[in-house]
Amino acid sequence: MKAIKHIIVAAATAWLCPAHAQQNGAWTLEQCIDYAISHNISVKQNENQLKKQEIQLSTAKNQMLPDLNASASESVNFGRGLTADNTFANRSTNSTSFSLSTSVPLFTGFRITNNIKINRLNLDAATADLEKAKNDISVQVAQAYTQILYSMEISDVAHRQITIDSMQVSRLQAMFNVGKTSLDRLSQQKAALAQSQLTAVQADNNLQLALLSLTQLLELSSPDNFNVVRSEADKNILNADGVLPSPDVIFSEAVTFRPEVEAQNIRLQMADKSVSLAKADYYPTLSFSAGMGSNYYKTSGMYADAFGKQMKNNFSQYLGLNLNIPIFNRFQTRNAVRSARIDYQNQQLALDATKKALYKEIQQVYYNTIAAQQKLKSSSLAKTSASDAFRLVTAKYEQGKANITEFNESKVAYMKSESDLAQARYEYLYQLSLIDFYRGKKLRSF
Repeated sequence: MKAIKHIIVAAATAWLCPAHAQQNGAWTLEQCIDYAISHNISVKQNENQLKKQEIQLSTAKNQMLPDLNASASESVNFGRGLTADNTFANRSTNSTSFSLSTSVPLFTGFRITNNIKINRLNLDAATADLEKAKNDISVQVAQAYTQILYSMEISDVAHRQITIDSMQVSRLQAMFNVGKTSLDRLSQQKAALAQSQLTAVQADNNLQLALLSLTQLLELSSPDNFNVVRSEADKNILNADGVLPSPDVIFSEAVTFRPEVEAQNIRLQMADKSVSLAKADYYPTLSFSAGMGSNYYKTSGMYADAFGKQMKNNFSQYLGLNLNIPIFNRFQTRNAVRSARIDYQNQQLALDATKKALYKEIQQVYYNTIAAQQKLKSSSLAKTSASDAFRLVTAKYEQGKANITEFNESKVAYMKSESDLAQARYEYLYQLSLIDFYRGKKLRSF
């Protein structure tokens, strides 16, 4: 689901203490995101694309400037050739010429101006694409970050199981030493402790994998000595009954600033300008040109003025206007305009598709938030019930009125309820924060 992909940016930030605070060298979410953005390859590629569009815009603007060209040539002819008295003779000639010319476009059917507008829009679209790339990597980092926080909760739960079972093993060992319990009961409790230790090892491994995933996103070489700032979600979230804005309200706000929508809007404007650009070939073009040059010429066996004198005597200049009127080009312009109009229609469809996808995501987030709120309340009640049940069973077990199977079942149910509550709390925070994320608001602290 696309919504789950985006949940994250807001939620994890909301769980943190002051954004730049560090605990024992641990990284905050903001620091992780900033570091990832500055090192992510995809973001760098988009930055390079933005720079490329800046260059292309500069190139389009420079088309309005005059050009300047210089040329020089040297040629030698030899062999039999026709002479001035209409006879053939073996002669060699050599000539040298120099020229300097310039031209200025006066009217190009609005091609240059429309091309500048298109390249300026291209630059704006590249800027929006860069923002989207930053959002994408931020989402990925935040997702990995929140997975670490959740894995920490699960690890804590697993280690609490070890503590409980260790206390029971110590209690039964003392009772066994004075002959008040059987070896079988003590062995069963030790087996339960071993299982709890295995569960904790698995939870710790999952935590290390979560840390590895984040360090890879950050382009760090190793997860060694890497950790994140840990903070507790506000327990008052369990009693939150705030009224959520409707999907239509959220969409009306999100559509005004989301970079993917902005990029499609800009590309729609580009498609419109492309139609005008294609029509430019219907118009005549007018340009101004000017130049100057000179040459030197010498034929073997004949007198020729010196090089400097010939260059001076042969010096010439010219001015000119060039008007080109298109009459028939095999319908190329007509078909180019038709194609550009189809591209415009396709871009309209792309914009509509982007908006519809955004609205679907918002709908999913809205209903997921409602469901997550109910799940959180149910998990809280379930945790309270499981805690009470475990406390009662533990008392019976210690009094010999419940067996180890009943004790372990109650313990597992209690620990599972803690895990479920932690998961539900994070999920609800995800959804609430995603609502803020789509509305473009600052993330609230919980």
